[in-house]
Amino acid sequence: MTLLPVAALATLDNPSDTKSDRPSSTGIAANDAMAGLDSALNITRQVMEQAQKLAPYYKMSARSYDSTPSSFGNAPAKPSFPLLAMDFAHHEAPLTYQAPAAAQAPQSSNGRALPTPLPSPPFPDSDWLGFPVIGEPYSGAPDFPLEKALTGDKLLKDNIEMYGWLNPSYNYSTSHESNQPLSYDLFPNRPASDQAVLVMERQPDTVQTSHVDWGFRSTNLYGTNYRYTIMQGVFSDQLLKRNQLYGFDPVEFYGIVYFPKVAQGLWVRAGRYISPPDIEAQLTPDNYLYSHSLMFTVDPYTFMGINAMLRLNQQWEIMFQVDGGNDMAIWEKASSPNFGLMARWVSKDGNDGLWGGVNSIGAGRVRDYHDDLQQFVETWGHRFNSKFHMMTEAYYMWEFGAYTGGTPSFGPVANFGGGGGPGTFIPGRSEAEGLVNYFQYLVDNKNYLSLRTDFLNDPEGYRTGYRTLYYSETIGWVHDFSPMVSIRPEIRWEHAFNASPYDNGQRKTQFEIASDLIIRF
Repeated sequence: MTLLPVAALATLDNPSDTKSDRPSSTGIAANDAMAGLDSALNITRQVMEQAQKLAPYYKMSARSYDSTPSSFGNAPAKPSFPLLAMDFAHHEAPLTYQAPAAAQAPQSSNGRALPTPLPSPPFPDSDWLGFPVIGEPYSGAPDFPLEKALTGDKLLKDNIEMYGWLNPSYNYSTSHESNQPLSYDLFPNRPASDQAVLVMERQPDTVQTSHVDWGFRSTNLYGTNYRYTIMQGVFSDQLLKRNQLYGFDPVEFYGIVYFPKVAQGLWVRAGRYISPPDIEAQLTPDNYLYSHSLMFTVDPYTFMGINAMLRLNQQWEIMFQVDGGNDMAIWEKASSPNFGLMARWVSKDGNDGLWGGVNSIGAGRVRDYHDDLQQFVETWGHRFNSKFHMMTEAYYMWEFGAYTGGTPSFGPVANFGGGGGPGTFIPGRSEAEGLVNYFQYLVDNKNYLSLRTDFLNDPEGYRTGYRTLYYSETIGWVHDFSPMVSIRPEIRWEHAFNASPYDNGQRKTQFEIASDLIIRF
């Protein structure tokens, strides 16, 4: 969902714990060699006993930071509440951070799935696009300090994970009022709280093939980014009627059932879920860079309906979905049936992955001023070697009876964007095309560089409010201070060829230096 200012629419026509319980040897008499030896042996014995007690925990911490940890049934024991302070010290002390083996090379064992092609961390994911990868172990977070503080091991023993993150940001921009149509960091030259997110989930164990399993996921977001994820009919008055800068959005809420005996596994979810195709994602930690491409800004964000993934073999999976249209609750009068059919393929050597097809197709007609986006999309991932890989995505979107700028907010007009009601009606078919490429270089197990090239063609202006072709270049550096804290500075330049959409219709070109911080809990 994207909202443009009405003015723009009119222009179209811890510190570490250093305590030690080890005994001191200062009382050993210099002339008592045997007593000294006994004392040293006792110290060694106690240190070894303590190390053995902590070893399973540290193994779990490093492994769970990888996006493909061991299966639930084989996961090492997790610590209870008394180890929480030690957990924070482990994660926040850069000198003690050790990346998992996956950061050095693709895994050799990955459940029933092929070995993962990418090291994660530092990359946001270890596999090519297409979720879920049936047969691949799953964990949503590097660790669970909040959950362990609140419940100890109780939820984790039932494979229920609770975690989240805070995501403050700042940008310097050549625009003064609004960075739109750039999304997420929408207002210039000031700090913002983009996302404060809490996730609770239980993912089915798709590695096993012996029994039906179940799961769920609930994701709740507060911040400026709600303006992009909001779904009409789900607390949407914050944006569509009041045009609030900050708001709350339950981005995801769905249940899951896994059937291991259907083909090589069938995974079905029902509820509200994130749109499947894109390289970029609505949730902060799942992205290569801080900011987003223009093509991502204006395509579908979430659906409400039924979404299923069927595994045929290690290389092929098929996705099918039926929903009420993009960013639309099924009980709203603007909702209409839409369908999706996509396929995932990966090469046996892991060097290539394809994910694409029909994300949404139905009547494609705007109802009650709300978009009904139709979309064909394809993504391709390619690994050149252990250091370089790229991701490329292209789509074609259309709908009938659109309004300039897309789904409107009827709230007050704001300098940062949105408000003022619908734009100009566009009879007939409106179209848009997008193309983006991400090129990544792995520096080491805590750093990578990313270069993004982005094109969006909006010839009728139904996505951005301006009839123009857009082009942008972004280069960013991502650094993990620890598994729990990351920073993502970047430099971005963008240009509109046939209009002046930036800074509320005043500029054809925009330059920005920005960064965000991801603090996990």
